[in-house]
Amino acid sequence: MTEATSVYPSLEDRPMKNTIVLFDVDETLTPARRHASPEMLELLSRLRHKCAIGYVGGSNLVKQQEQLGSATMDVTTMFDFCFSENGLTAFRLGKPLATNNFIQWLGEDKYQTLVDFILKFIANTKLPRKRGTFVEFRNGMVNVSPVGRAASTDERAEFEAFDKIHNIRKTLVEALRKEFPDYGLTYSIGGQISFDVFPTGWDKTYCLQHVEAEKGISGVDYKTIHFFGDKTCVGGNDYEIYEDPRTIGHAVTGPDDTIKQMKKLFDL
Repeated sequence: MTEATSVYPSLEDRPMKNTIVLFDVDETLTPARRHASPEMLELLSRLRHKCAIGYVGGSNLVKQQEQLGSATMDVTTMFDFCFSENGLTAFRLGKPLATNNFIQWLGEDKYQTLVDFILKFIANTKLPRKRGTFVEFRNGMVNVSPVGRAASTDERAEFEAFDKIHNIRKTLVEALRKEFPDYGLTYSIGGQISFDVFPTGWDKTYCLQHVEAEKGISGVDYKTIHFFGDKTCVGGNDYEIYEDPRTIGHAVTGPDDTIKQMKKLFDL
């Protein structure tokens, strides 16, 4: 997928003009925190010649550049729509759209109270390992990782297995819901090692406002919105957009399954 944006038909000239396909990133387009395969990137390029494509991920743009882009290719040129942090940071055809800010919404005092509670909980929880960056502030959310986002690939897998038995993330989420019932926050477990905390309504469905706004920009009305994601069960960070009545949800088990379903559904 090395072509520039300009080689694709304009949005209004795609064969499937009123269709857009949105993808989660980790374990949908790529292995967790790893780069997409050449086969995946080629398939996305072929699909983009037929209809609009976009990704919607909880991570920031830097991480998505690492996973989907390259030293010579900006990820924002590889998709028609790029929705980082659930769409709080958004790009349309390589150009930035309006953003929003979690701390501004919540307030510094409440934010610090929330973070202090999380760090105390983690400090008092015995894990096989603890590494760095337990709380990562992003534009539209806070990402919480009991093992730490600096954990290696093997350490991430180790924590994931440990968490399936001991429910560390689930227990912390339940404690947060009990401690901060009036904060208006949603907690969404995703990936191997973390969960997201964001204002209610700022889940992945947040990006759909940008999709719907396209009608007023180019005249394209996306009546068919496909979404592919792996964490589609209740509590997963793909659940809300997967179940949203505006989308057609496709649950996948990993990038290979995404490729298989894409080929069959879109005749690629």
